[in-house]
Amino acid sequence: MTVKSRILMSVAAFALAGAAPALAQTEIQWWHALTGANNDVVVKLAEDFNASQKDYKVVVAYKGSYPDTLNAGIAAFRAGTAPHILQVFEVGTGTMMSAKGAIKPVHELMKDAGETFDPKAYLPAITGYYSTAKGEMLSMPFNSSSMVMWYNKDAFKKAGLNPDAPPKTWPEVFEAGRKLKAAGFDKCGFTNAWAPWANIEQFGAWHNIPLSTKVNGMDGFDAVLNFNENPTFLKHWTNLAELQKEGVYSYSGRTNTGEGRFTSGECPIMLTSSGFFGNVRANAKFDWANAPMPYYPDVAGAPQNSIIGGASLWVMGGKKPDEYKGVAKFFTFLSNVDRQVKLHTESGYLPITKAAYEKVKASGFYKDKPYLETPILELTNKEPTDASKGLRYGSLVQIRDIWSEELEATLNGQKSPKAALDAAAERGNQMLRQFERTASR
Repeated sequence: MTVKSRILMSVAAFALAGAAPALAQTEIQWWHALTGANNDVVVKLAEDFNASQKDYKVVVAYKGSYPDTLNAGIAAFRAGTAPHILQVFEVGTGTMMSAKGAIKPVHELMKDAGETFDPKAYLPAITGYYSTAKGEMLSMPFNSSSMVMWYNKDAFKKAGLNPDAPPKTWPEVFEAGRKLKAAGFDKCGFTNAWAPWANIEQFGAWHNIPLSTKVNGMDGFDAVLNFNENPTFLKHWTNLAELQKEGVYSYSGRTNTGEGRFTSGECPIMLTSSGFFGNVRANAKFDWANAPMPYYPDVAGAPQNSIIGGASLWVMGGKKPDEYKGVAKFFTFLSNVDRQVKLHTESGYLPITKAAYEKVKASGFYKDKPYLETPILELTNKEPTDASKGLRYGSLVQIRDIWSEELEATLNGQKSPKAALDAAAERGNQMLRQFERTASR
């Protein structure tokens, strides 16, 4: 080989080497359901993780509402195109748990990847919802929340109410709603988002009333709904129906689509997620605060404790080991104490680790921003009972629609509160039996 030939070959080899791409990053697909300020949080977390290392790249994709995202994830798994990480609201927990082969439990993921992982480091009020009876975490808590009562302090002043002493009981809320309506808030004295979550699920836990047998479904898919037999539920639905006619209570829908009624100033009291904080801070043009959910004072032991809301991150099955390793590293990144502190103080979602909560509390942060501690105080108000530790029903997305339909029927005067409650339980049980047959195959 001539000198010239060797030179040409060396040049060519160098050129090919220079043209070769850098070692490709492993992409981790994350599908989520958050909008507005909370969507910004998701995007920032992915960007920060991607900037912190070079081996993996988290790619986020908004897939619509919580139910839409769950349905999209299930359809994608069946088609073999599921993401690595799927954000699923707490309502879908039972459905995801029963989907054997469709998920990779988080405790297995972290162990297989060799990541440091101690389930006891996480707040039990949060992780208990997403764990087996043995304490094995199935999904990673993410945007955890609970339900609180947001209120417009300026509106309270206008109505002659004390803005620093919000109502604590349901009768006090009803009275405040009437005064607010008389003060010019004629479209809405009080309301709530997430109708079934507010008026069945959280209502039951806060009053220590079971919704069904089998520890609200946590001890088996063969649970039988029986909340319709409790007189406190009947009293509450009757009150809402009467106040809807008066124009004091105003129904705001099955999900959170009506939350803008609070930030616009239309509804001065709204029960909804503590995770609403980001949107309230960004959009409310008035002085605001939140308080614990109201309760009926004649119910012995009330208030009990609230239950978790929001969503967790489920890892989908059938992925490659290196991809799972990237997911595990991302979960370790999310669990970092300082990152959890930042996420909690900026988004309003709950810190998922004990260390993060303790660090925020020790800093004195809650003295100036007590509204961010409200949901934590609710969740830990009392030691959870079988009636208040949570619920886990298959097909709960569809059952929630049934519950909403029946509540709407009584609010519209189409059914009596008793008939609506009976139908809500009966139709819900039909869905549970259908799911039980499917899950046991």
